[in-house]
Amino acid sequence: MKRTLSSSVLKKKSARPDEDVSAALGSGASEQVHVDEAKLVGGVKPRLGGSGSAWKAGALSDASQMLHVERSQVVERILAGRHELQIDPSQIVDVIGSDRREDWRDQEAFEKLKESIEKNGQDTPIHVRPADPDWRPDEREPENVEGVTFQLIVGRRRHAILEALGLPVRAILVPQSHRGSREEQFEMLFMRFRENEERENLSAFERLVSIGEMFERLQDAKPDEKITATEFAKRVGVHNSAVSRGRAVYAARGEILHACKDVYDLSHRDLEKVLGDLTKKPSNPAKKKSQSPKKFTVQRKIGSRKLSVTGQGGKLSVAATGLTLDEDILRGLSDVIAEYLEKHGSK
Repeated sequence: MKRTLSSSVLKKKSARPDEDVSAALGSGASEQVHVDEAKLVGGVKPRLGGSGSAWKAGALSDASQMLHVERSQVVERILAGRHELQIDPSQIVDVIGSDRREDWRDQEAFEKLKESIEKNGQDTPIHVRPADPDWRPDEREPENVEGVTFQLIVGRRRHAILEALGLPVRAILVPQSHRGSREEQFEMLFMRFRENEERENLSAFERLVSIGEMFERLQDAKPDEKITATEFAKRVGVHNSAVSRGRAVYAARGEILHACKDVYDLSHRDLEKVLGDLTKKPSNPAKKKSQSPKKFTVQRKIGSRKLSVTGQGGKLSVAATGLTLDEDILRGLSDVIAEYLEKHGSK
């Protein structure tokens, strides 16, 4: 007796294309569908014969087409950052570093997060990008990223913890719109900052250093354009005052770290005071008043009268009270003084 399948059965769809075909053909044909599909995907056209072979060939073709479309959609979702990947931690490299303190792995917050991930798993995926800007997932296995290198953008603590635990990392790709542009470095730093800003767990020093570094990278990307504090503050979502402080702290970060042992516990006000102390110009020492040459006076008696000779800084003056000194006397006196100085010299 010949059975006829209704059109509703033929048009029925489900989440899995192979289930559509199996449902339409009956459970007895399920195994054959998988075999024939494998041959079809591998490029070998299956041999179909017997009753209903033309219908079976059409069903297989539809199933293969649907599978191809579904995999293509997965590829696009991966590239758009809407589909998670499972990546071995060893395939992820950090190209921009952390904006946290150097000993962030030794902090209590890191240990608490590690305990949480070990107990409950990774809640939030990290953000990465492929090292090769032209990389695309293989449409045959879109989620297979074995051997592909990725660059870490956001999620350093989660990556470090999962690497220590020997577990794969849940990750999504970040947008590639600025890839290869002059602002690429700034955009990577901005994504890192925005993630930490939302979590509100950066210290005042870490936050200002990050702001200062972003400003410098953006200015480097636009050497012919003067970046204003107002423009930058609006772009990254911070207050104008944080921009000038961030630039100052970033420039003096080495000196601040050297001067303060508890720098990561300082408030913004404390940092301003430390920065002010470091940048304060030393007061100019009072200039010594130039001392006048010492004055010497020698007096002699000429009868009842006095002769006074005074010397100061190379100047010589003679005063003779009650004596009339005409030109001839002065000439004779100067000859005597000259002869004496020539013979004895000056001390």
